[in-house]
Amino acid sequence: MKHLPRFLAARLLPWLALLCLEHARAAPPEAECLIPSKPGGAMDLTCKLARQALQQTPAAPQLKLSYLPGGVGAVAWHTLVSQRRAEPNTLVTFSSGSILNLALGKFGKADVNDVRWVAAFGADYGMVAVRADSPYRTLGDLVGALKRDPRQVLIGMSGTVGSQDWIKMALLARLAGIDPRKLRFVALEGGGEQFVAMQANHVQAVSGDTSEALLNAGPGKVRVLAVLAERRLPGLLAGVPTAREQGYDVVWPVIRGVWMGPDVPEADYRRWVAAFAGIETAPGFAQMRTQAGLYPFTLTGEALTAYVRRTADTYNRQARQFGLVRER
Repeated sequence: MKHLPRFLAARLLPWLALLCLEHARAAPPEAECLIPSKPGGAMDLTCKLARQALQQTPAAPQLKLSYLPGGVGAVAWHTLVSQRRAEPNTLVTFSSGSILNLALGKFGKADVNDVRWVAAFGADYGMVAVRADSPYRTLGDLVGALKRDPRQVLIGMSGTVGSQDWIKMALLARLAGIDPRKLRFVALEGGGEQFVAMQANHVQAVSGDTSEALLNAGPGKVRVLAVLAERRLPGLLAGVPTAREQGYDVVWPVIRGVWMGPDVPEADYRRWVAAFAGIETAPGFAQMRTQAGLYPFTLTGEALTAYVRRTADTYNRQARQFGLVRER
């Protein structure tokens, strides 16, 4: 500008200022997707899927991934609720396991109403699997063996007593007239370790999720006995019957999505709800979701909030039936 005549510089400055303003408006703000676990795993996958999908949406914010593990999600929850309540561009990933932990009181006095639920955009389902050379060819075969002698079958699960994997098997056992407390579980770190332990015959069955089965059930390695879905799933598990088909009415969807702090301004919350409301039709999203081992499930805003509340109530009721929680 110093080489331009003063009268020309005076005319150009307003135009340059306007161009800078328009550029600032056009450039989407950077946002943070906070993952309440270490890198890898389903929570990480959820943020990456959200980032991929939003990249296909014009003017959507760019998502930066951050990790805040600890306390099976409690550290991230309490950090947002106590210190970062109003951040307009911070999302936190969750799954049905997060809702279960809240229902079990693993986050202290935290409640599902403490945050703002933005969107769920995928789901997988519970499943039960054995080795490909196992004598148990159906869910009925496995349940029959457990009825005869629960001690002869070690069941691998992610987490401990009261986890999603534990409750899935406990529900199946109860329907078969088996006391869940007599089942023998081995607590392992995540789905990958479950399948490694089963291949080494340290456990004879695993209670996990379909996304884990898709990652680990290679040809000749694993037999999935049942999926805990309302109906048979499309794709690679299309030939696997549901537990319902085999006489055990247990359905366990594992939804995946994001939430925000409780004091996020309404306009910012609505902006994010709107961004995810169109995710289902974003170019290539269905393929991304399939590659992530997830199935269609989309809820946003008030509809998701209502779903989360109902699910928490269901989990709390189930947990009380198994003596996992006490009255507060």
